[in-house]
Amino acid sequence: MSTDKNRATAAAILPLVGGPDNVTSIAHCMTRLRITLRDRSLVQDEALRALPAVLGVVEDDTYQIVLGPGTVARVTPEFEALVEEARAATPVTPATPVTATGPTAPTPHAITAEDLQAQGTALKEAQKARNATPFKLLLRRIANIFVPLIPALIGCGIIAGLNGLLTNLGWLPAVVPALAAIASGFMSLIAVFVGYNTAKEFGGTPILGGAVAAIIVFPGVAKIDAFGQQLSPGQGGVLGALAAALLAVYVEKWCRTWVPEALDVLVTPTLTVLISGLVTLFGLMFLAGEASAAIGTFADRLLATGGAFAGLVLGGLFLPLVMLGLHQALIPIHTTLIEQSGYTVLLPILAMAGAGQVGAAIAVYYRLPRNGSLRTTIKSALPAGFLGVGEPLIYGVSLPLGRPFVTACVGGAAGGAFVGLFNQLGVAFGSTAIGPSGWALFPLLDGKSSVGVTLAIYAGGLAVGYLVGFAATYFFGFTRQMLTDLNTDPDTTAAAAEPSREPALT
Repeated sequence: MSTDKNRATAAAILPLVGGPDNVTSIAHCMTRLRITLRDRSLVQDEALRALPAVLGVVEDDTYQIVLGPGTVARVTPEFEALVEEARAATPVTPATPVTATGPTAPTPHAITAEDLQAQGTALKEAQKARNATPFKLLLRRIANIFVPLIPALIGCGIIAGLNGLLTNLGWLPAVVPALAAIASGFMSLIAVFVGYNTAKEFGGTPILGGAVAAIIVFPGVAKIDAFGQQLSPGQGGVLGALAAALLAVYVEKWCRTWVPEALDVLVTPTLTVLISGLVTLFGLMFLAGEASAAIGTFADRLLATGGAFAGLVLGGLFLPLVMLGLHQALIPIHTTLIEQSGYTVLLPILAMAGAGQVGAAIAVYYRLPRNGSLRTTIKSALPAGFLGVGEPLIYGVSLPLGRPFVTACVGGAAGGAFVGLFNQLGVAFGSTAIGPSGWALFPLLDGKSSVGVTLAIYAGGLAVGYLVGFAATYFFGFTRQMLTDLNTDPDTTAAAAEPSREPALT
């Protein structure tokens, strides 16, 4: 039954994106089906958003359909299968977008959820154009290296948390070593996966990137001295692996230019691994190790000495960072912190931004009791919002409304300050993986205190974010004119069809 449901969702999506002939590539991340299109004009955005399984759509470097965690991993293979089946059969003519006909809407025109979604899409497009700078494109490529690792980080993180719980309780002592091995195996080799993905992303041979990065975790490096210090296995971590694999890409490309074709198969991989390996051992491992240690020290001191203020700033500014595309710079930092201490202390604080967004959306729902269209959008997007999938609420509600986006950031700042304060008081904790947020982060929390205390503080932060986001939006999220324009039932307005009647301004 579940397979039938996922195939039905994929079958409903396919004609609305222009049919199989309009799809050139298919991929997915934690929450989104990402497709590359031949002709963007063939996509029927509003019909897509109306599908029950679709939480929202976002256009970036690819066309992204938000389906939510779990669902997207099941729908994507069905979508790929449908595309392949259609191409193997009679060619399908791409669907023609539905265009509106008939007279324009009567005056006054109530602002509906569709209007706000269109505004959100326009804002996203404008932001996308502004984000297409070399630096931000580089950050996006770096993010592409780490995003495929998230499922393993989540799985191993949850197992590590379960292992810690069993250890503290003294239960199942025979099982604990097995769980420790399962949880730690991936993390012990994460540098290899980072190296592989780095070479793949930047146009090199992936296995060569992995081979060079594997040097970092090889136990034999403990016999090597660099800069007067003995190296240690894993020194430099994911940052060293990224740098080593990136160097390998450039060495490989240089070799492809100068090495004769007859010798390429022997000389190019040898020189790539040799040159990049030597530079890694006698330079990059030391430098990346110092950088990684500095990141860990800075994060610990930041929250230990100014946790409340740091949490306020991080929680309040995370949504704007997402809008600017700068949040991608945090992904290798999160991974470095997880590699060093087992968890990232930053993610629970940044997750408070989503809590503020949820609180703001609930306030919008209650402030606009007669806007059925927008209230329907909020009701359908809130469950995903509670689980940390915020795109439908951001691009469908708060961002196009303007003020509620700002008040949502206020809620995130309050929640971040709450969590940061407890870090400052010595109750440090974090997430053992990146990706999930909201309620989905509970199974991944770990820290220096008991599980109960850690969960209670995070839940308290969410509650503060919800309440402050709600209150700030309810009392300060709307001007009088906004309430006049938005708080109208579009169906009633259209039925009245009285062009001479103007909304009263009070």
